[in-house]
Amino acid sequence: MKVTEHISKAKKSLFSFEILPPIRGNDIKDIFSTLDPLMEFNPPFIDVTYHREEFVYIDKGNGLLQRKKISKRPGTVGICSAIMNKYKVDAVPHLICGGFNKQMTENALIDLNFLGIDNVLVLRGDPIKHENKFFAKKDGHKYAVDLVKQVKNLNSGIYIDKNFIDNNNTNKKESPIFDFCIGVAGYPEKHLEAPNIESDLFFLKKKVEAGANYIVTQMFFDNKKYFSFVEKCRIEGISVPIIPGIKPISSIQHLNSLPSKFYLSIPNELVKEIEKTKNKKNVFHIGIEWSINQSKELRNSGVEVIHYYTMDKPENIYQIVQSIF
Repeated sequence: MKVTEHISKAKKSLFSFEILPPIRGNDIKDIFSTLDPLMEFNPPFIDVTYHREEFVYIDKGNGLLQRKKISKRPGTVGICSAIMNKYKVDAVPHLICGGFNKQMTENALIDLNFLGIDNVLVLRGDPIKHENKFFAKKDGHKYAVDLVKQVKNLNSGIYIDKNFIDNNNTNKKESPIFDFCIGVAGYPEKHLEAPNIESDLFFLKKKVEAGANYIVTQMFFDNKKYFSFVEKCRIEGISVPIIPGIKPISSIQHLNSLPSKFYLSIPNELVKEIEKTKNKKNVFHIGIEWSINQSKELRNSGVEVIHYYTMDKPENIYQIVQSIF
């Protein structure tokens, strides 16, 4: 079922979760151990992230290093299939520009369609580690809006090589038409590369006009930022559902690492409460309480779905959702 269908049929706020593929070589049981306790809350869908290739350097001796490309967290498509099979819920794979050309993207979407996956979250993706800006693969997409357009084209039966489809369609039927529900990312405090929020909203609207059906936001810690973002989107004519993304702070290091990595602000009240505690374990519980209060306010405001970034650590997410379920 599509994410938008889940939303339209819901009689109260839903809860969804995002997980990471396990580190290369680890077991699918790691995924199940993350999700098992959270399935108590009947999430309608689970997001599975996709991670770009990375490069490692192998010492070849004599002072020589060999640069080798690896996938550190592989298996997004397989994990989605396993989740759907085990839990009978919808899986939402992330689809990124980085590392894919258009043909590879089309092939990936064909595979997802074969598996009965109805949803994709379309993202540009991050630069490769140690690169200071994003570079698209040759014949790939530089921007998420172009990736949205490719998915939308497949939804209309438009393939990259139209002649190939026609020449191999012996029954002379129309090209297979997909029906993906397309999600995109939104940034209540703007994307870190955007010059301002107005510019960010301009390009977000372009993604919706290109075919995006819903928006999931970057994490935020001040609900006013989310409510203001939604209001600005509506003023701009963006009418699709806007799902708030929540991640609890779980360590004092997050006070510096999250703002620098994701371009977000942490309310001074929360910062002071964390900084004054002398017990590191207390930070975990402070983060839970803050997210509980955020979630209650969001739910009471009538949001359709609250989306939680688990980072494969379900303990705090479980406590948050249990408190408001």
